[in-house]
Amino acid sequence: MPGKAILVGLFTASVVVGTGYLLSDNNNFNFDWSTRSAEQDYPDRPSGSGSHPGPLQIAAGIQKKPPSDNPIGFMLSTVADQYSQSIRYPPWSVPLTKAQAQGYLGNHYEPVVLPLENGGEFTVTLDKFRFTRGEDILVVASLQGPQVMGHSLQATLENTESREPAGSKTLEQDGQTGYYQGSLSSDEEPGEYRLIVEANIDGKPVRHASTLTIEPYLGDFEGLEDTYLSNNNLIIPVNFSPQASGFYALSAQLYYGQQPVAQLQAEKRLDRTSDSISLKAHGTLLANRSFKGKFQLRNLQIRQLPALPGDRTHYAYGPDDGYEFEPPDLDDLSDTPAVNPESEQRAALLKQLADKF
Repeated sequence: MPGKAILVGLFTASVVVGTGYLLSDNNNFNFDWSTRSAEQDYPDRPSGSGSHPGPLQIAAGIQKKPPSDNPIGFMLSTVADQYSQSIRYPPWSVPLTKAQAQGYLGNHYEPVVLPLENGGEFTVTLDKFRFTRGEDILVVASLQGPQVMGHSLQATLENTESREPAGSKTLEQDGQTGYYQGSLSSDEEPGEYRLIVEANIDGKPVRHASTLTIEPYLGDFEGLEDTYLSNNNLIIPVNFSPQASGFYALSAQLYYGQQPVAQLQAEKRLDRTSDSISLKAHGTLLANRSFKGKFQLRNLQIRQLPALPGDRTHYAYGPDDGYEFEPPDLDDLSDTPAVNPESEQRAALLKQLADKF
């Protein structure tokens, strides 16, 4: 009964999505799913350039209908159309907008602001969220408002599980900038930690708490090998020398100039004899485009996957500037959708469900 199971799953997911949509404050029937069509993401693609219809249209041969008057039917029809567009791309090579690219920045620390009385603010900032064991943790704090503050703050690193302090540092105020700053050592056991910064404000102690993680040293990125084309993909081999053998997952963003093109990911077992993971950019994202010059691979993140259930996933990051490379001639790539019969079946069933309303 696999078909029935798929249909039940699709119906359940659609009802959940539909309920959230109908209850949203901005329900004006201009529904926009997170995955947009290639034509929206890449307006420079010429019309009539060999683009293929989505798998749903191939399988069902259905012409697009006017929007349904039924809200649930309209929502389901929209989801079906957008799902049929999303499955044009394999899961390891998906289109990337500028807004989505910001969300994929893996090691970004968002400053935590603690509001104070009378409109004051107590802010703590780090240069990143995950630190490789042995790196200095530079802490910068600011106090703003009419309150009376002390001339120094105390920063303490605390193990989240044991609540034991792992180190402390006095943050001194810079006479020119007014910021408080100092460095803590991350030479501790890998895991999650709380960063507590204490200040004396109007004669009362105030504690500011945020989180960070300490990661073990996983290895070194060692650049790219020559890129090439294979099976309608641009293959980008990335060299990573692991500290220990195991399964690793690599992700990165493909850019052309300042334009994000794709989010790429791959998994592979690495050891001392195998230290290359190949990312693949699918032809649907590169064919019939006016790419001239070099690409960049940015925001590289590698994860060491758990060897046993319950083990932590560990992280490491590539160079801040990423890698630049000259691709081979891309003319042999085609805008042919990825083939996934199971996804096409889901799309057809979802469309049939939408047509019931």
